[in-house]
Parts: sequence; structure tokens; C-alpha cells
Amino acid sequence: MTPHGLPHPPQVLHHRPADLGDRVAFGFVKALRLVADLFFRKRYGHRAVVLETVAAVPGMVGGLLQHLKALRHIRDDQGWIRELLDEAENERMHLMTFIKVARPSVFERLIILLTQAAFYNVYFFLYLFAPKTAHRVVGYFEEEAVRSYTDFLAEIDAGRLADAPAPRIAIDYWRLAPDATLRDVVVAVRDDEAGHRDRNHAFADALKKDADAPFAAAVK
Repeated sequence: MTPHGLPHPPQVLHHRPADLGDRVAFGFVKALRLVADLFFRKRYGHRAVVLETVAAVPGMVGGLLQHLKALRHIRDDQGWIRELLDEAENERMHLMTFIKVARPSVFERLIILLTQAAFYNVYFFLYLFAPKTAHRVVGYFEEEAVRSYTDFLAEIDAGRLADAPAPRIAIDYWRLAPDATLRDVVVAVRDDEAGHRDRNHAFADALKKDADAPFAAAVK
């Protein structure tokens, strides 16, 4: 069980698009991936700073809208709100960690501001009108995050990136060993992203089965 009493979803390495919403979500994420690859290439620390800024948005948006939905329906949320807010907090800690690693430039901070402003508004309205597709977007986004952090590990293992000491914020947050390195941090972050991937695909599947999820159990 998850910390909020929800069952752990099965591991989903890749969800094959099954309908129009899935295909839209998959295409949108692949387009973002192409832009990130062209802009950052193998600058994985800087890529993480910008992308984690985006990754911290969906959980907060989803938690907010599920909270409002629970109030309107006067029903229990079945644990979705806390799960989504915890996801947002976890992604924010990823950002705080990689800021210590990459130390973004003024230009990259400007990109962060513009990217977050655009993505927040797009995602808010997507979740408002098509929550299943919104969760599928995050599921695919996290699939790409797992892939990126795997590539990051490969660069460290090959010696092309220095395996520097882990930032103190990462050691404290993930309770790593005092002598933990960047590699340990990347492994921990990748594990987090895999969990978010599986959870969001499970949320999307639940919404596909019942448009009133997460309140279906309360109704029954």
C-alpha cells in the first residue's frame, strides 16, 4: 500500500497509447522530449533543473482540482489529493537538489520562468476538461524522465561526468549515506520518477474506467 492507503499500481515501463487521448498525450510529451534533447543534449544536470520545474506542476494542479471536486461532490477523495500533493513536493525536492548540482545561469532561470508559466496554464485547462489525458501526459513524461536519468547514470558510470559528492539537501531528504555521491542521488530520483510514472498511468486507467473517479468507490 502507498502511504495514503492506496494500492501500489503495477509497474508500467511503457503504456502503449490506446485511444485518441493517449495518442495526444504521447505526441505532446515526445515533442517536449525533442525540444529538450536539442537544447540540452548531454547537459543532464541543467536539463534536470528545467524539467523538474515543469514536473512539479502537475501534482499541485491535480491536487487543487481534485480538492475542489471533492468539495463540490461532498465526498471523500479516496486518497488522490494527498498523493498528488506529495508528488508535487517530491518533484520540488528534485529541483532543489539539482540546483545545487548544476547551478543554472540567469538565462536558464529565465527559461524556467517562461516554461513554467506556459505549462501551468496548459496543464490546468487540460486537467480541468480532460483529467484522464492529463494523468497520461504525466505518465509519459515520467517515462521519459526515467530514460533521461538512466542516460545520466550511464554518463557517470562511463566517467564522462564526474561523480561528485551528493549535496547535503539530497543526503537529508533521501537519507543517503554521509559519503553518498551524485550517482546515488540520480538513482534515488529515478526511482521516484518510476513511482510517479506508475501512479499516473494508474490514475489515468481509473478515470478511463469511471469518469467520476476517484469518487466511484464512495458512490458504490
